[in-house]
Amino acid sequence: MHTCICPASIRVSETPQAKRQSSLDEATMHKLEKQISDRTEKKSELVERNILKDDRVAPALQAAREQLERAQKQDRMEHALLHRPKPEELVKEGILQPDDVPESS
Repeated sequence: MHTCICPASIRVSETPQAKRQSSLDEATMHKLEKQISDRTEKKSELVERNILKDDRVAPALQAAREQLERAQKQDRMEHALLHRPKPEELVKEGILQPDDVPESS
């Protein structure tokens, strides 16, 4: 068993410490605060542009949500392809030239 023998003359200062000064001046602090406040707007912009994922969904549900969205997009694409006009209809409407219609096999 070890005992610590500390001299009674060593005492922790009981006077309050001086307030710590910031190493940044007031203008720099204001500039940084403004940049931080603008940052949230940029985050929403990145979410809108599909650069960042929307984090309003619980992390446990994010993968399921992405799978659901992908399946819905695939269903919409398949529906659009099944119901697109035939090349002959596009020629009648003047959208395609008869030379542009591929020969059917």
